[in-house]
Amino acid sequence: MNKKHIVLSSAMAGLLVFSATPTTFAHDMLDDALVEKGQEGSQALNEVPVLEGTKNVGNWKEVGSAQLKQYDGVQNNTADVYAYDGYAYVGTHTRNGGEGGVRIFDLKDPSNPVEIAKFADDIPGTWQEKVIVKKVNTEEFKGDLAVVSVQQLDREAPESKGGFLLYDVSNPESPEKLGFWEMDKRVPGTHELYLTVKEGKPFVLAANPYADYYTHGKEKDFALVDVSDPSAPETIYEFDPRTLPEVDEDFNGYHWDSPDGKTRPVFNHSTMTDNNGDTALLSFWDLGTIILDISDPYNVKFEGRTDYAPDVQGSAHSAALAKGGNVLIETREVYNPTREGYEESYGYTRIFDIKDKQNPQLLSTFKTELVDDVEDGVTFANTVHDPKVHGNTLYLSHYAGGIRAVDITDPSNPEQVGVYNPAGGYFWGTFVDRNYVLGSDMNQGLKVLQKNNSNK
Repeated sequence: MNKKHIVLSSAMAGLLVFSATPTTFAHDMLDDALVEKGQEGSQALNEVPVLEGTKNVGNWKEVGSAQLKQYDGVQNNTADVYAYDGYAYVGTHTRNGGEGGVRIFDLKDPSNPVEIAKFADDIPGTWQEKVIVKKVNTEEFKGDLAVVSVQQLDREAPESKGGFLLYDVSNPESPEKLGFWEMDKRVPGTHELYLTVKEGKPFVLAANPYADYYTHGKEKDFALVDVSDPSAPETIYEFDPRTLPEVDEDFNGYHWDSPDGKTRPVFNHSTMTDNNGDTALLSFWDLGTIILDISDPYNVKFEGRTDYAPDVQGSAHSAALAKGGNVLIETREVYNPTREGYEESYGYTRIFDIKDKQNPQLLSTFKTELVDDVEDGVTFANTVHDPKVHGNTLYLSHYAGGIRAVDITDPSNPEQVGVYNPAGGYFWGTFVDRNYVLGSDMNQGLKVLQKNNSNK
């Protein structure tokens, strides 16, 4: 057994201790040992730093880098990254026991990101992956509102609980806690989330994997929550897969007997909206990307979903929109490329025309050179992870494959135009901020890259 397989076995063993989840999304198996694989340089891509490109990212370069601060001698690792009003907000993963909270970096000088605050670390035994910040102006709250996902490391731990936290970050150097949307103790928590503001009212879209399964339908994997009063968040809608004609009423909250004859995993992994907050995208693993009309948040309507050929693993992980909301980017986190009955491939990106949201049309797929390298069996390094779109450029975080820039001027013909892949890197997320691209490196912290053209 080579070193790569030894590392993965350690990660999977850790998962079994974590919970009795019927299966898992790959994040849960990214423990300390697996992340260290990037530091060993065992991936050929990481032996030499790569920073190259053509077209609009021809002058892409790293201008800044900052590791997360240690607290009480503990070094946490990054999860996702978000930028707002000159600051970067970096979530944390589970390394060294989690509880890393969200870190705020001042980006006034992008070449020297400075960590100025830590918050959302007050619930024991949890980790804080995702943070979204937006300006809110309601009767109950006026200011910059941050929402933070909270997930339990061990659901048996007495003091831990999952859901999402709400903070006032109007003064980024001194965040103030406003409220907590708490889930049933049996549910790991909120994995990814999004914050949208419609006609002045803020709403959180929460992806809560396995909620349906663990609560026997009492709570659902997707919740739409009115947070006009952040101290008293109110759930106003939940999506139930049983409302779809292709899902039987006896669906047990996880295993789906799909029309192609396979039993597929179904859970909500991520969610987001278009710029207007009219359309919600729910990444529902093998049920595809669910498209909801939330133009009236109190009267949500199902519009359509993506689907898969019988030999394609679903694994709808995250989504992004392009071309004014008419094009859907769907990333698929496939980390086991040799499942019986499916194509041999790691996760790659699919691009859809969704002008008719009731009938998404597949325009193209985008694959890196990594996805067909299946000889080592199971690894996270080769699958795509998170997408972000800025103009006609799609940015993809790719774990040990770095950050990829893809020209989608013609969505039916995506073309890779840039790669950023420093030695030892292991990228969870990426975010476009002004003329900069941010990357959350699970090994090395926050990375700041400069583009040569802010309009692309």
